[in-house]
Amino acid sequence: MSQQLTATVTSPALGELFSTRRLQREEAEVPALPRDPVAATLLQSGTALLQRQSEAGYWRFDLEADTTIPAEYILLQHLLGTVDTERERRLADYIISRQLPDGSWPLYEGGAGNISATVKAYFALKTVGHRPAEGMMQRAGAWVRNNGGAEQVNVFTRILLATFGQVPWRTVPAMLAEIIWLPRWWVFSLNKVSYWSRCVIIPLLLIFSQRPVHHGTNIRELFNKDPGTLKHIDEFTAGNHVKNSFILADRLLKLLEPLVPDFIRRLSMRRAETWMRAHMRGEGGIGAIFPAMANAVYALKLLGCDLNDPDLRRGVQAIEDLVIENATETYVQPCVSPIWDTCLSLSALSEAGLNTDNKAVKPAVDWLFDKQIFTHGDWLSKAPDLAGGGWAFQFENDFYPDVDDTSMVVMALLRAGAHSNPHRKKRIAQAVNWTVGMQNSDGGWGAFDIDNHYEYLNNIPFADHGALVDPSTADLTGRCIEMLAMLGYDKTFPPIARGIEFLQRDQEACGAWFGRWGVNYIYGTWAVLVALGALGEDPKQPYLRKAVNWLQAIQNSDGGWGERCDSYDDAALGGSGDSTASQTAWALLGLMAMGQAESAAVERGVHYLTRNFDGARGWQEQAFTGTGFPRVFYLRYHGYSHYFPLWALGVYARYRQGLETRQDQLVREGPIDLGALPALNSHSYQSRFAS
Repeated sequence: MSQQLTATVTSPALGELFSTRRLQREEAEVPALPRDPVAATLLQSGTALLQRQSEAGYWRFDLEADTTIPAEYILLQHLLGTVDTERERRLADYIISRQLPDGSWPLYEGGAGNISATVKAYFALKTVGHRPAEGMMQRAGAWVRNNGGAEQVNVFTRILLATFGQVPWRTVPAMLAEIIWLPRWWVFSLNKVSYWSRCVIIPLLLIFSQRPVHHGTNIRELFNKDPGTLKHIDEFTAGNHVKNSFILADRLLKLLEPLVPDFIRRLSMRRAETWMRAHMRGEGGIGAIFPAMANAVYALKLLGCDLNDPDLRRGVQAIEDLVIENATETYVQPCVSPIWDTCLSLSALSEAGLNTDNKAVKPAVDWLFDKQIFTHGDWLSKAPDLAGGGWAFQFENDFYPDVDDTSMVVMALLRAGAHSNPHRKKRIAQAVNWTVGMQNSDGGWGAFDIDNHYEYLNNIPFADHGALVDPSTADLTGRCIEMLAMLGYDKTFPPIARGIEFLQRDQEACGAWFGRWGVNYIYGTWAVLVALGALGEDPKQPYLRKAVNWLQAIQNSDGGWGERCDSYDDAALGGSGDSTASQTAWALLGLMAMGQAESAAVERGVHYLTRNFDGARGWQEQAFTGTGFPRVFYLRYHGYSHYFPLWALGVYARYRQGLETRQDQLVREGPIDLGALPALNSHSYQSRFAS
């Protein structure tokens, strides 16, 4: 595919180079670089990103989590009886390579040891064949015992240990299959929890109903107490009446469960299986996330299914598709991110100067439209009159499009000029209508569901990860406002007005915004500032000035920005950490959206990016700057250090010459006529804001 990158920067010679150079994957000769460091970095990083585009038109970078995913994969293969010893060895090597000097394993690069991650890693390594007498195993065992023993692991690890007979099933919170019948108005129901919780819980109902015990490797040496004597691990806490009530309910349910009639249990299991199979029908696996996939295939195995069962076969293949095997290491991804990678790559290249008629643009746009989802998903339960039109995160996850991907895809399509085609403008209108229809009653947006804000449920014993629900967040609200602003809607548009009110209420005292899906306050503040900048909000307003001051105050001495994942544990650490390319890019984009393109802070940040760019390898970033669940699960998006710095430098190069960004141009050209948005007048939407 012949590709050309054009950019406007201060050097006339560079402009000529970009307008004439044909960039091809097979091109052996390295083009002569301009002397301007920003222009040179744009040329090299843009060329490298273009060359990573697949022939089908999409971009896909690896997505890496902590060692719990490959450890769980190893243990799952033993449950299924499908062990590949050579792959198992390579996965063990990967796990060993992530061990900390003190013997533990962390949740993210640079983090402290975590008890659950360490127990899972140790268990997997021992299952593979590593002996407790080995030095690395001795260090791990000592660390676990010194930190309370394996009895201190979280609920999901406890379930795994119960499945392998390491702890009694009574130590696991009660999850009766009969909860599948609970109505939405009840204090707890499956409609009140998030998509990821639903997809994990329902297969677990089938597993819990059978309480399997797989005999194999024993890790008794990791416990400080005899695990057979463990009973109530979840203890009452003085003063926390909600949590204590749920713990009491859990203990009562365990006493009452033997009284459930067999026919009721069979009906409940059948209903859970029906739901699970319906959600496994796509190629991406149930929920398109590893924990749900693993639970689902094991549940089918327990029900007596073999690989002739089409749902089990697809589920196993979806898990296998997550395995990354390359020359240096083998690991397992928690999911894949092609739609996210593609829309962000397309936006970054567009802002860096890629013309809308470039040969790289059409296949990317075509591929994105091919992935638009119009089927009904679980979101329909809160909006039965809302038509589909969103995008998911993965190759296939039709039940669960999300507003984050949908808004980002729409903005990428606008930058690519897709709205100039009447048919495709209609498709964009459908996406915008769906996004507007997903707005929560508090004015913000969550990711997958409407008004999924029952945060008291995070007190149930099963929810010790604290992420059972999907409430409104500043980063997603900012994203939706930014999309609407690019379409020409202003702050008199009711969804935007409600969104701004939410953001003003949600701002932290320091001036930052919490970032739910990226680390952390830098991510959230970026998302809000670029949205309000696109909307044309006056940056001199006190609350915006406060946010700008915060970003400037946390800039590191090297000119970059960085924030560690532990800012989720202690808000005082917000904006604190070694500089990274992706977080520096977010800070720069936020500042430039507030008119700071010529500030000293932006100049230092740009210098950090150009100084740390390696022409052969790009920006090297080992840090986990993506968030799965705050305080529990973090992600390293391998693409973040490729497209976000390019995006920030592209915007900077345009502003430095006094030119508009692609986004500015769209806003200036005025409203894009999408026609009526039916969601605004739908009963479900109107009822959310009736008061």
